Amino acid sequence: MRRLLRRAAPVRAAIPRPARLLAAGGAVVMLVAGTTAMLPPPPTAHPSAPPGRARYAVAGARASAGYQRIFLPDVLVIEPRGLAAQQLKELARIRGVRNLIATDGARIELGRHPVNVLGVDPRRFRSWTPLATASDQRLWTALARGHMVTSTALARRLRLRPGARYRLTGGGQQDLAFGGSAPLGIAGIGALVSTKATGRLGLIPGVLALISAPGAGLTRLMRAVRGIAGHQAQVISLRQEQRQLPVDRPTSSSQPSSYLALFRASAARYCPGLSWTVLAAIGQIESGDGQNQGPSTAGALGPMQFLPSTWRVYGISAFGHTGPPDITDPFDAVPSAARLLCANGGGTAAGLRGAIFAYNHATWYVNEVLALAQEYARDYG
Repeated sequence: MRRLLRRAAPVRAAIPRPARLLAAGGAVVMLVAGTTAMLPPPPTAHPSAPPGRARYAVAGARASAGYQRIFLPDVLVIEPRGLAAQQLKELARIRGVRNLIATDGARIELGRHPVNVLGVDPRRFRSWTPLATASDQRLWTALARGHMVTSTALARRLRLRPGARYRLTGGGQQDLAFGGSAPLGIAGIGALVSTKATGRLGLIPGVLALISAPGAGLTRLMRAVRGIAGHQAQVISLRQEQRQLPVDRPTSSSQPSSYLALFRASAARYCPGLSWTVLAAIGQIESGDGQNQGPSTAGALGPMQFLPSTWRVYGISAFGHTGPPDITDPFDAVPSAARLLCANGGGTAAGLRGAIFAYNHATWYVNEVLALAQEYARDYG
């Protein structure tokens, strides 16, 4: 998936054709929700952690010791000097905040190319990345071993070769092996290194924080975050980006014009008895409503992340679409997901959990989908 887009994104999100999607990651300038931001360069000398600041800071209202679920961030905070440990504690105590993670980072050079790099704890940060990325065990094993991983876009642009070593230059220098690439989920973040490399590269401790607060009102949440982070921090909403995407397919009165309408219509037409909120939750977790089209390491594609073999059985052309079903087209993919769920019992209360498990074989995934579906139901009825 990924998203890194708000759970509420389906509300008025217009449906784009996949070819129009903007690739995230790999850019020096961060482009998040229409806001231009840039990670600061590291100091020229190796810094020690400032007093009161959390070195390799990770904080949370409910910190996770491993990969058990996907966290969907609502707010991104960039503090050029680094967020203090007390600030992180206060951010985690904001009403409605469920999870928070802070990372080290800076704008450094990969070879001769400037890139925004984060220093992360692989065990914790993976849950904040798109589902397909979080599921890529080889990627996180490589990162834990001290290798560098990058966004897919950056790896392609620089033609990085697996296993080859590349020089990273910040406040210091280090040669790291390239361990692989995947969608990282935050536009503008080009590479990840483990916290082991933070000091050597002079990354700024706690420079970036991601906040997940699905139950909080956006205006109040942003005001509270700004009050704690301070006037020098950039506080960026991750709930807005999806709503700004245009409708690309010609619509008629019989065709949905937003993801919310598409989820509702698909459930009603292709799996009576299935709540549209389940489709909305799967679409958000799997791809951030089309923001991460894949392919995953397993080869899954499109906004609902179908394996091609599954698509051949359950993929359909829907809502007036003629021609072969298109795995990357939400007008086909969402109804096909409803059809798959229905075939596995998703149209009944008794069969719903089993149908979601058949979609992705993980108990945590079933619980995450049902919890997110409940949030949609509370917010939108």
